[in-house]
Amino acid sequence: SISVISAMLEASNRNVLVKGGKYLEAVKDADVIVFDKTGTLTNANPQVQKVTPLNGYSRDEVLRIAACLEEHFPHSVANAIVNQAKKEGLVHEEEHAKVEYIVAHGIATTLHGLHTVIGSDHFIFEDDGVEKTQELEDIITSLEKDGAGSLIYLAIDNQVAGIISIYDPLKQEAKQVIHELKNLGIQKVVMLTGDCNNAAKAVANELDLDDYRSSILPEGKASYIQSLKDEGHTVIMVGDGINDAPVLSRADVGIAMGSMGSDAAIEAADVVLMDDDPRKIADIVRISRKTMGIVMQNIVFALGVKFVVLAMGAFGVANMWEAVFADVGVSVIAILNAMRALRA
Repeated sequence: SISVISAMLEASNRNVLVKGGKYLEAVKDADVIVFDKTGTLTNANPQVQKVTPLNGYSRDEVLRIAACLEEHFPHSVANAIVNQAKKEGLVHEEEHAKVEYIVAHGIATTLHGLHTVIGSDHFIFEDDGVEKTQELEDIITSLEKDGAGSLIYLAIDNQVAGIISIYDPLKQEAKQVIHELKNLGIQKVVMLTGDCNNAAKAVANELDLDDYRSSILPEGKASYIQSLKDEGHTVIMVGDGINDAPVLSRADVGIAMGSMGSDAAIEAADVVLMDDDPRKIADIVRISRKTMGIVMQNIVFALGVKFVVLAMGAFGVANMWEAVFADVGVSVIAILNAMRALRA
């Protein structure tokens, strides 16, 4: 309808691309919004907080090897490690075999004939089978208490050579958009992240979130979204990475960050924020609700006028002009009313 087209035009004027009218209706009905953390609530500009060498390796060796592996893949955490090595003047010539990237997990290769992996806790200790000793557990706990957002592990020949602590600061607008969404009546705002529990809990408390899930993998995110839908919720999912594409497809409405988001996430999403400003999520909720309200007004008005004129005709008191108004006049008024969506 003209209302929906007007609303989509208004959204585009705010740098928000809506891929269809049905998604506006779904946004109106949404009662749960789920955020991926990195790139949505944070700046996707993580920084190396600390490098902890282990098992005889030096700090420079750990950072140099990590940068050598990570430079092959355009990921925000990988960029942080590569940039830190560059800042410290650590030259890392390629000394490894072909690298294999496992999405949302890490990188595996052979370095000087030794099996070498770098990645998440799950990848290193569960998928690759590196032993997690009590001493290592204590070090990890200490790093998490220091506020590390996420921990990247480098393991060589089945031993952890070092741990790199990563911190990604929150966007300035993050707290504001959470507050606005709650004022708009969103019942539940949730964050999903692969970060450790301590870091996730700190962010959830700072943003006053209703719930969060830490150390969660992409398949876990999709399962969580499905569980919310099974409970009868209408769910909006906000993400930006290649790992988020399946989750965006699973939600009732998927919203992707456009300028920093991956092509896969943008393709899978129903709504794209072209300037990555999370406050636009509250804007699209307001536009959606006003638009659907206008659509309902037009339906009630048109049916009401037609019913009155039909009743008048049945009693013989309606003439041609009333009939013309019931047809053409009502359509003109409905069109003018629909255009109010341009000023949502």
